[in-house]
Formats: sequence, structure tokens, C-alpha cells
Amino acid sequence: MIRRWLLGSRAKPVLFLVAVLPFAWLLFGAFTQNLGPNPAEALIRSTGDWTLRFLCVVLAVTPLRVLTGTPALARLRRMLGLFVYFYAVLHLLCYSWLDMEFVVADIVRDIAKRPFILVGFSAVVLLTALAATSFNRAIKAMGARRWQRLHRLVYVVAALALLHFFWMRSGKNDYAEVFVYGVILAVLLGWRIRHAWRRKHQDTLAPAPR
Repeated sequence: MIRRWLLGSRAKPVLFLVAVLPFAWLLFGAFTQNLGPNPAEALIRSTGDWTLRFLCVVLAVTPLRVLTGTPALARLRRMLGLFVYFYAVLHLLCYSWLDMEFVVADIVRDIAKRPFILVGFSAVVLLTALAATSFNRAIKAMGARRWQRLHRLVYVVAALALLHFFWMRSGKNDYAEVFVYGVILAVLLGWRIRHAWRRKHQDTLAPAPR
């Protein structure tokens, strides 16, 4: 039943509506002035939080696909990845607008001066490369192997995003959420490494064709 639904025409529109809900809620909160005493900080932090959440979901697609035997999940991964980029760009825009008032010189100085801003900006740059090459035409142009190597940078993005979040929360000595995201990402990365090792080990032990 679930596999049939995932393969159906409704799966992607439903996923799109669910993924855009946080943005709609933040937009509604901004227009109704319902984001608390510091709306600018709420928008910057919320868009960053949703970037991390969608990043975790994207990294969980392959383990869920393998463990549940549901290959249809793979068709949703591209859209989820683009939503990671969408919320990351929103996060950067909110910072550039609400914190820096789009003054490019100030933004450049802030990136150079504050390591956690530099780390976050680097993650967005890498995500831009992944988003720009997420389409079938890019896969054909690059070749599947080179494309796969490039898109393994998502794990570098995850590490940078977590470090950015850690440094941001260290100012208030609030590490609870950092720990939760760290455990999730460590489990997902650990599964990927173990799965790759097992596949390589099985290929090594497989008898050579006669």
C-alpha cells in the first residue's frame, strides 16, 4: 500500500506541500507579528533549524530505502534535497537582510571575522553546487561516477552545518539540540560507512565469473 502510494502521482505534490508548511508558517507569523519579542532572530534561527531537519531527512532516505525494502523512496530524495537548499538560502537571506541590511561589505567582513558564519556560508556554497547538479542533464553531462563523488559532499555539508549550529549555541551554553542532531547525523553516517564496507566486502568475496 505505502509502496504503491510512493510510486503514484500524488506522492510528490503531498511532499511539496508538507515541506513548504514551515515556510508558510514563518511567513504567516511574520505578517501577523506572532514570532515573539525578537522576530528577526526567530526567522534566522527557524530557517537554520529547518535546514538541519531537512538535511537529516535527506540523509535518512537511503537507510530507510534499504532497511524497509522500499526503493520508491529514492524518487523523493531530489525534492527533499532541494528543500534543504531552499531553507539554507532563506537562512542566509534572513541573516543578510535582518542582521546586515544587505550591506555587502559588512557581510564579507562578518564572514571573515566570525568562524561560525564562515562555516555556515561554506555549507551554503557546497549546497549550491549540489543543487545546481541535481538534475538529470547534469548527471548525464558529468557521468554517474563523478556525480556520485560530488554529491557525497552532502556529508561535508552536514558536518559544517552541525559545527555552525554548535558555535552558534555555544554563546548561550545550550547544547541539547546540538547533541540530538549530532547523534542523528553520526548514526546516519555510521550506517552509510558500514553499508559501503559490507557491499565492498561482499563484492570481494563474490566468486569471479567463469
